[in-house]
Amino acid sequence: MAQNTLVTSVIVDIAAPAELVWEVLVDLERYPQWNPFTVKVESSLHMGEVVNLFLPDPTRPGELVHVVEYLAAFDRPKQLSWEMYATADKPDAARRDQYIEATGEASCRYHTTDLFLGPTAQTVMENHGPWVKQGFDAIAHSLKARAEQLYREGR
Repeated sequence: MAQNTLVTSVIVDIAAPAELVWEVLVDLERYPQWNPFTVKVESSLHMGEVVNLFLPDPTRPGELVHVVEYLAAFDRPKQLSWEMYATADKPDAARRDQYIEATGEASCRYHTTDLFLGPTAQTVMENHGPWVKQGFDAIAHSLKARAEQLYREGR
């Protein structure tokens, strides 16, 4: 029987246009200013190219975990995705999708998912699923706050 290996964040309604929320998501240099879970991202944001993610290490406070993924979707202003592929050295694999759905001219809805893949998916879910869920919920709420603040400021 297949096990659930999908983590889904809360869904947040954002009082800002989808395009503005998209701009926050692709402004990688400013992630440290608002993103509590993915505190640093390095990428050209070209399809198939590397996305270097830096996350707080839950087992070593003050340290960062470096995760290497690849840009898998760039559908402005609806979907931004990256994927980690399994290798002989590292069997873990996953796909992260971030979704923005316009709900009006100045409103949208956001959520993110992470699907753990490959032979270690269930173990990764058991060991890291709750931590990823907590981090994704924090991102959703922080993205909402950031986008709404920028919209109020007329940016």
